[in-house]
Parts: sequence; structure tokens; C-alpha cells
Amino acid sequence: MKNKSTRFLAFITGCVICLSAFSVSAQKASSKTTGQTPKIVNIVNFIRLLEPRDPAITEDVLYQTVVKQIAIMNKYKLGGTFLLQYDALIDPRYQKLLKALPRGSFEIGAWWEIPQPQVEKAGLKWRGRYPWDWRANIGFSTGYTPKEREKLVDVYMAAFKKIFGYYPKSVGSWFIDSYSLNYMYQKYHIVASSNCKDQYGTDGYTLWGGYWNQAYYPSKINSYMPAQHEANQIPVPIFRMLGSDPIRQYDNGLGTTRQGVVTLEPVYKFGGGDSTWVNWFLKSFTEDKALGFNYTQAGQENSFTWDAMAKGFEIQMPLLARLRNEHKIRLETMEQSGMWFKKKYKVTPATSFTVSKDIAGSDLKTAWFNSRFYRINLLWENNTLRIRDLHLFNENFPSAYHTKVATSNECTFFTLPVIDGYIWSKPNQIAGMRLKAIVDGQEILLAGKDPVYTHPTPGSLHISWPLTSIDGSLEFDLDERNLKIKLLSAKPCNWFFDLNTAQAAELPFQKTSAKQLDCRFEGMNYHLKTVKGNFSNPGNDVKLRITPQMNIIQFDLADITKP
Repeated sequence: MKNKSTRFLAFITGCVICLSAFSVSAQKASSKTTGQTPKIVNIVNFIRLLEPRDPAITEDVLYQTVVKQIAIMNKYKLGGTFLLQYDALIDPRYQKLLKALPRGSFEIGAWWEIPQPQVEKAGLKWRGRYPWDWRANIGFSTGYTPKEREKLVDVYMAAFKKIFGYYPKSVGSWFIDSYSLNYMYQKYHIVASSNCKDQYGTDGYTLWGGYWNQAYYPSKINSYMPAQHEANQIPVPIFRMLGSDPIRQYDNGLGTTRQGVVTLEPVYKFGGGDSTWVNWFLKSFTEDKALGFNYTQAGQENSFTWDAMAKGFEIQMPLLARLRNEHKIRLETMEQSGMWFKKKYKVTPATSFTVSKDIAGSDLKTAWFNSRFYRINLLWENNTLRIRDLHLFNENFPSAYHTKVATSNECTFFTLPVIDGYIWSKPNQIAGMRLKAIVDGQEILLAGKDPVYTHPTPGSLHISWPLTSIDGSLEFDLDERNLKIKLLSAKPCNWFFDLNTAQAAELPFQKTSAKQLDCRFEGMNYHLKTVKGNFSNPGNDVKLRITPQMNIIQFDLADITKP
């Protein structure tokens, strides 16, 4: 999880290795994950030199946290990635500690937050309140001009090479602007990057509507936006961090300006620090159907201190070691995962993350599907279906920070919304597209049994949902660019999807015609066209209705900007 003021202080107040490499056999075991769908885990711990918000968290406390992380990873013969912020990079203690790690198991890379020594070494003026200041216009490259960003990169890379003898291959951060990322790739040949999970407002950072989990190639003008064409992408895969709960994270904090956090991060009492949640998450991660590959990131930044994360580490590390030994996961460094991704995929692939069984006591189920053109999320709750999210991707949608300097202490990254079950909701008005039908003259929500996930062809996800309200099943077919929904029933049925939102929600819809929905968001025009089916606007509480054509609703989600 991110260690910024809001979340860090809330956590502190509310939640009151011998150095040995993998054995050769352990390395082979991690590379022989069974099945056709790799389940990849990166243990990533990133390191700051100091923590200015709590005088009890001294530089020595932070250092000893890393020592203990290494010790427990070595105890279970687990390798991983350590990412150094510049102030920690130039500290002799961290240099000695990390140089002793065997490179066959451990990777040393860069953590891209910008502290005072790095800024001053680049000949720039420090504007922060502390030697490390987490604000978006100070502690991140978004707060600097393109030329200043180049200087900051050059300063870091020169120091890293002087210390370790090579340039880092992985550079992670909560967010890195596209200009800096492309500069790192072109001049220093990095092969992997990472950014924060999707979140709204947490710590002042909003990354919303992007490629959910796994990894993607970003647009050259927008590091958060997946590119659609190889010529317009930065060829560095960005892995989504933190192991986000695929069911609960999305709705966390509805009606507020700050989401809560439910992730694999070991500091959380519900999440990575809870054995029930961890076992459920990793069971779903390894056993539920996934398209392409499944990915999660374990580990924690040292700013939370060992006392806060120890319980979660003791839960997770032996479990990850067992899953590796059983060939259920591939445990890799970020560099290894980046190299694999670049070799396997020329453009961003289609992937999915599905959950067929929630934690005991809950009947929720979900399916996330991503491609270079769109993402969609389906949630089953109380035996009914809500299409919770649909965002479209366009490589021509520029980030506000590509070449411009951030002026706010917060930041926002968005894609193009069609359905937004979080931003368009209030606690008593949950947005989403729901399946309805007219039965015996009454409009009802259709209910059903458990969905079944399969992958009938490479790059596709099929979901079959047996219905109980009527005789039949709803069938979803998703691939890189197409979304097709079909009702299989022996009897005719008047069915449709209705979009409901909170009354005050600001929607991007500009014009609704039978075959096309025209939208505008953050200055970009885009549209959604039906291949089969029709749009209408019934009014009142229904913001949009989609009705089938010959029992089929179908979209080409790659065709969003052409006239």
C-alpha cells in the first residue's frame, strides 16, 4: 500500500535472510508452474531513508525493517525485488546490505519518489516541507518540467551505476509520468515498471478506470492509459501493485472522497495481515480461471515499520513458499516478469481475474476482463448481476502530466467511462447496469445461480450464468475488442439492461440514439456503438437502457472514436 499522510496516519492511529540464494531446485520449481496460465508473484519491498511524519520512526527503525524483511524472505528461500528511493540509495548502510544479496534471487531497482538530495544534486531548488515530501507536485516527477525530469533521472541512474555497477532494470512508483518513463526506457533501457492499484482519492492520488491488475503497455502520452498500437506504446510493461481485493476494493468508501484499502499489503488487519483473507485471496488467485496470466505483488514499504507488518509477513511468506514448491505460482523479480512479458506480448494482452467463491459467509462473485481496448467488471450479489464498471481506452487521450507540471498537491489519472459503479454511486444509490425482464407484466431483476467461467479460445472469456427467474441462461463472450451478451431460452423473453446511478452523478453521455451513445469526458469525444441491440433513454431513474436484437447485445469496443 502507499505510505502517504492520510493512509499512513489513519493506519497508525487505527491499527494500533542468513543471506542465501534460492537453491537451483527452487528456481526450477518456480519456473514450472502447472497449467497454461502462469500465476506470477513479485515480492516487492521499497525503501525510504526517513519518515518525517513520526519522530518515533527513525532512520534506524526503517533500516532494521529492511533487515527483517530480508531475513524472513531468506528463511523461506524467497527472492524478490528491493526498490530504492534516492536518499536510501546513497546511504552506505543500504548499499552494504543490498550488495550482499545474491543477484540470482534478488533484484535491486529504483523507487521513483523524489527527495531533496536528488533534486539538489540535479541543480534544482527543493520546494518540500521535509527532505521527503509525498505531494504530487513535489515528491513525484509530475511536479517538474520535462528537462528537469531528465536531470532527475540522470542523477539517479548515475548514482545507481556508480554504486552497483549497472543501471536498474525496474523502476516503480505510485505513478510515473509518461515522459519520464519513456526517457528511462530510451536512455537506460529499463524493462519493467509498476504503479498503484486503481483507487479514488486515497492519499490524494486518483488512478481510476485503468487496466485492472496484471500489466499493460502504456501510451507514449499517458502512462496510465493502455496503448492500442505498438507504434504508440512505451515498450515497458507496467504492473499493477498491491494485490487489490477483486470484490471489495472497488466499492470501498462509496459516497466519500477517499477510498479505503483492501489489499495484500501485510499491514492491514483486513487484507494482507489477516490469515483468512490471505488464504482466500491466494486460493482464488491460483485456482480460479484466469486468462493470459494472473499477477499479484506482495511486500511492503519500510515506512510502516516491522512491528506493523510482521504478522502479515509471517502469514504470507510461508504460504508463498508452499505455493511455489507446489508449482502453483511463479515467484519472480520484477525484471524477470518484465522480460517475460516483453518476450510474450507485442501489445497489451487480454487478461481476466475471476472469483468463483468469496470468503465464508459471502455469496459475492466477480469477473474482471481487460484488453488494450477496454476493461469491464461483473459482480454477482444476492444472486443478481450488476455490470459494475466499463471503461474504454484510447491512446490519444493525453495525461495532464505528460509535459505539463502538476500544480496541485494531488493528482488524477482517468480513462473513458461508460459505466462507473463507484464515482456514480452514493451509499443508498449504487450505480451499475442490471439485468431485468418483463415477466407476467411486471419488471423484475433476473436472478440466477453461480456463473461458470471458461476460455473457449485463446484471448477470450466465456461466462455462462444459469438463470432461476426464467428458464434459460445468460451467456457472455468477451475478447480483445468484442463484448457479446446472449440469452439462451426456449421461451421468448423481454429482457434488457438498465443503468441506474445516484441522482447527482455527472455522466459523460451527450446524445443517445438507437445504435450509438455519444460521450465526452475530460475534453475527449468518444462513443459506444452497438453491433446488435439498441440504446434508449427511458428517463426517471433509468439513465440508459440497452435492449437486445434477436436475443443478442453486442459491441465492438475498439471502435470508439471513428464517426
